[in-house]
Amino acid sequence: MHAPNSRNKTPLIQISDVTKVYRTGGAEVRALDGVSMTIDRGEFVAIMGQSGSGKSTLMNILGCLDRPTDGKYTVAGTDVALLSSDELATLRRDTFGFVFQRYNLLATMTAVENVELPAVYAGTTKSERSRRAQELLVQLGMGERAAHRPSELSGGQQQRVSIARALMNGADVILADEPTGALDTQSGADVLEVLKRLNAQGHTVILITHDPAVAKHADRTIQISDGRIVSDSGAKTRASSSETGKPLAEGGFAIQTEVAEAMKMAFRSLRANIFRTALTLLGVVIGVAAVVVMLAIGDGSKANIVSS
Repeated sequence: MHAPNSRNKTPLIQISDVTKVYRTGGAEVRALDGVSMTIDRGEFVAIMGQSGSGKSTLMNILGCLDRPTDGKYTVAGTDVALLSSDELATLRRDTFGFVFQRYNLLATMTAVENVELPAVYAGTTKSERSRRAQELLVQLGMGERAAHRPSELSGGQQQRVSIARALMNGADVILADEPTGALDTQSGADVLEVLKRLNAQGHTVILITHDPAVAKHADRTIQISDGRIVSDSGAKTRASSSETGKPLAEGGFAIQTEVAEAMKMAFRSLRANIFRTALTLLGVVIGVAAVVVMLAIGDGSKANIVSS
C-alpha cells in the first residue's frame, strides 16, 4: 500500500473551460463549448450523449488524440498543452488504454500478437511482452484463444482481446468508446462486467455511450448535450489508500528495437498479401529494367553519332 502523498491528491484528469472549434470554409462548429470537469483516480465514469453531442470529441481530447481549441487540460497535474509531440505520444501510450466499438484488431495478427502491439512501441522485450500478453488474455478468459486470429473469434471475444490490448502498457485510464455497441446483449453484459472488475482493481474507467442502460453500470454519469455538460451525478468517493497512482512514463526507446519490430511487421504484411507483393515487385523490376534499357539506348545512340 502506498502512503498518501501530494500526487495522490492531484486529480487524475482535470479540464477547465475547454472548447473545440472546427472550421470548414466559412462555417464554424463548436463541438465543445466551455466544458469543465474533474475525474479522480479509480472512478468509473460514463459520459453519455446522443450522436453529435460532443462526447466523442471530448473522448479524443481526454485521450490526447486531439487538442482543445481553448481551455486547459491536465493529466495528473501535467498541463498537456506544454508537452511536445513525443512527450504527448508517451503520455498517451503509457497512461491511456483505448477500447473501440469495432475492436480495431489487425486481421493478420493472432489475438496475442494484437495484445502485444502497444508494448512493441514501448520498446518492451519480446519475452516480457509475450508473457504479459498471455497473462492478460488468461485473466480475461481468452487464454485458449490466444493463437486465433480475429476472424476466428466472436464479437465478445474480440472485444476482450481489445481490452487486453488496452491494458498491455499498464494504463491508468481505460477509455471505452461504445464498447458494447456492436455486441449482442449477453456479450455486452460480459464486457461491462470485465470493465467493472478492472475498475475494482484500481483502473479508472471512462465509458462513452449513448445508452442509459449501459451508463447505469458506472458509478457516475456525466450527461453532455450540444457540446456542454448538462448534468453530473457526482464523483464516486474512494478511500485514499486505493489511490496508488504511477508517474508518467518517460519517453524514448531503443532505435534498434524499433527498427527490428518495424521490419518484422512489414514482412508479416508482405506475407499476408503475397499476390499484391508479387505484382508490386514485378512492377519495380519492369520499371528498373526500362530505365536501364533507355540509358543503354541513349548511350549507344550517342556513341554512334560521335563515331559517324
